[in-house]
Amino acid sequence: MKAAILNALGETPKYGEFTSPVPKNAGQLLVTVKAASVKNLDKAIASGAHYTSHAALFQPVVVGVDGVGILEDGSRVYAAGLQGMISEKALIDKNRFVRLPDHLDVVTAAALPNAVLGAAAALRYRAAVKPGDTVLINGATGVTGRIAVQIAKHYGAKKVIATGRNAASLESLKALGADEVISLKQGDEEILQTLREIHRNTPINSVIDYLWGHPAELILKALGGKGKFTHPLRFVTVGGMAGDQIQLSSGTLRSADITLIGSGIGSLSEELMQKLFKEVLPEMFLLAADGKLKIDTVTAPLKEIETAWNQDIDSGKRLVILM
Repeated sequence: MKAAILNALGETPKYGEFTSPVPKNAGQLLVTVKAASVKNLDKAIASGAHYTSHAALFQPVVVGVDGVGILEDGSRVYAAGLQGMISEKALIDKNRFVRLPDHLDVVTAAALPNAVLGAAAALRYRAAVKPGDTVLINGATGVTGRIAVQIAKHYGAKKVIATGRNAASLESLKALGADEVISLKQGDEEILQTLREIHRNTPINSVIDYLWGHPAELILKALGGKGKFTHPLRFVTVGGMAGDQIQLSSGTLRSADITLIGSGIGSLSEELMQKLFKEVLPEMFLLAADGKLKIDTVTAPLKEIETAWNQDIDSGKRLVILM
């Protein structure tokens, strides 16, 4: 079969011939792959930077952690692969796949899951967003941030505030549900003043943070109290695109009712992960099929994987490889 093959950690995957997979037991299903997305996770694993990369044991492998394809009975499904999925064939767990709505295209179906899981887990299970809440999405111009804006509204948020550096992307978020946008290109004092004014007029219930670093420092500083009773707030960190470390004053956490938590695979119970896969993801596929959840994509054929892998793609778009 044809596949995107990684011959060594740190190299670019190459188009070539790879041994077709064969189910080893009754728990494995063979899927004919139609589309698979390329995400930061895929690139981190291929580079050797991810904790699941094992240089000492490395042999050529197919890249891609998940994808969309067709089972032998004709069902269209999304699944994580038991091995790489940017290939014509792949193996999946027979108990871990999601059937796709008939009217959902394979490109959207392949592009959505990683962003949905990165947004819905934080919003629903870590921030516990409820109808009427005010939610701040820090770093909303990336793929997952754009999905988070839409899902926050779907979960009933009264007001969604989005931050980012790309002016055009920030403006486009208004059409997706953002009620207010804040440019991170402003000076620190301007950002602090804007955040404090918003929080004073419409207290923020939760922050979903994809940046960490200095932008997170500014937000936490702005939300600090002045010795009076404060509004309860959950700050949920999901990513560290602006840096992995922050400086945080003890006074900030002592002066305000802020709960600081993370959202990721290790922070969610197995039960919640099952709910995300079995309940949340199917719901989001239906929303997307009905045009109520939107994601921007760039596509490329499998034979062009090497060029596409290194392509400079807008941070608000997801690359999808078509088999």
